[in-house]
Amino acid sequence: MHDPAGLYDLAPDADGVPEGLPLVAGLTGFADAGSAVSQLGQYVLDTLDSTLVATFDPDELLDYRARRPVFTFDQDHVAEITTSPLSLHLVRDDVGQPFLFLSGFEPDFQWRRFTEAVLQLVERYRVSTTTWVHSIPMPVPHTRPLGVTVSGNRSDLIESLSVWRPVTQAPANALHLIEKRLHDEGHPTAGFVLLVPHYLADTEFPDAAVTALSSISAATGLIFPTDSLRSEGRDFLVKVDEQVHGNQELSRLVSTLEERHDTYMEGNPLPSPLTDQDGQVPSADALAAELEKFLATRRPDDEA
Repeated sequence: MHDPAGLYDLAPDADGVPEGLPLVAGLTGFADAGSAVSQLGQYVLDTLDSTLVATFDPDELLDYRARRPVFTFDQDHVAEITTSPLSLHLVRDDVGQPFLFLSGFEPDFQWRRFTEAVLQLVERYRVSTTTWVHSIPMPVPHTRPLGVTVSGNRSDLIESLSVWRPVTQAPANALHLIEKRLHDEGHPTAGFVLLVPHYLADTEFPDAAVTALSSISAATGLIFPTDSLRSEGRDFLVKVDEQVHGNQELSRLVSTLEERHDTYMEGNPLPSPLTDQDGQVPSADALAAELEKFLATRRPDDEA
């Protein structure tokens, strides 16, 4: 195997990245139901302060026939060509907490070498925990909260959040290989697979992005300002409900999915650390206020 470090280039400021930060990852691959992962990547890099740490080489990892570069044609010439990125950023959450964020395309080639490259970066920066997200279509109704399946070795998260724990075989994501290696080495890792209504799999479903961010928050303590996404999600669901109510076949489908979902959940009660007594997820502002209250009451001796 060629040196895994040859797959990426470090940015000039890469040596200044603090050690011991959590790593969050989401790669767009063959399945991205509800555009959860692509929304996550765009949201984090567009909304939060970020600095480039490392860039992976698309010529080594990308099948351009499947992911063709996009060119801009300006009247009589090619003005710009954009290739799908795969990169590692240093990001700060809504209250300034830093974390590492691996995002972009899922490699088409050299998965084992890519895995070794990511593990090199995990070791280089003494990453504290690794959390990643993925989404798949499932026969579940949009009228119920999105569920997740949790993998890895974070038993607290598995017990409190994983609604579906099958014994099955399925096509892997590149991050499954990384999780397996980290799991075997005893590194704290958690993968969240979002269970998105199959009839919304080809849409850009804002609630899928919110669930991804909520899952990451549960695993890392990071705070994300999701109020705008939640508002978009409410508007999106209003339009979905209008379509469902206007179509008897869709309405029957959703009713059947609701009945199956509720029957399953009655037999699998799931307490969640993210919900209040009414079962509602608090807003980003409420979470930030609680965190600020906690930080204000910490004694100097508590500092790590």
